[in-house]
Order: sequence, then structure tokens, then C-alpha cells
Amino acid sequence: MNALPILEPVTDETCCTPAGPPALGAEEAKQQAVVFKALADPNRLRLLSIIKAESSGETCACDLIEPLDLSQPTVSHHLRILVDAGLLHREKRGTWAYYSLVPGALDQVAGILTKL
Repeated sequence: MNALPILEPVTDETCCTPAGPPALGAEEAKQQAVVFKALADPNRLRLLSIIKAESSGETCACDLIEPLDLSQPTVSHHLRILVDAGLLHREKRGTWAYYSLVPGALDQVAGILTKL
């Protein structure tokens, strides 16, 4: 049986000198990843689209169930993820919750990409 050669680490320090500090810090990357994870689901993208298209600027959670053809708990789960990511604002009125886009949130998402 042939033995695999043992590889030694490169010790020439001029080989891989970092260009500088990372443009995106670890904590900022974690925070931004939460936003992109929230956007990575087709149902959440549809929710954002429906809410953004509403002329009043807000939508009752009860009006979001039928267009997505999902159960109320599933829609609530997706809405919570969007709220936690800072993309939607939630306002409780009696037994219903109304959702609106956080002002500038989508612009910030676009800014993340241009910053990279």
C-alpha cells in the first residue's frame, strides 16, 4: 500500500501576505447574514412584495394567508423572521398584527451588496 506524503505548511511569509483588514468584520457579517437568510425563502420574498405593494403601506396578517396559500402559523413564522431581520415592523392592534416595511430597510440590503 502506498503511503500518502506528509504535507508541510508553507513557511515563506511573502507568499500569502494579507491585503489588509477585511472589509466586513465578523460581527457585521453575522448581522447581515441574518438579513440574507430571511430573504432566502420564496415565501418571505412574496410577503415583502405583498406588503410593499399595499397602497396604505401596511398589511394585516389576516390578509397574507390566502395569497400565499399557507397556514396562519406558517405565515406568522415567516413574518417573525422578517421582523427579527429588521425588514418589517409589526404593530399589534387588538387581536391582529399589521406589518409594514421598515423605512430604508431594502435600501440597506442593496447597500450591503455594493459595500462588498
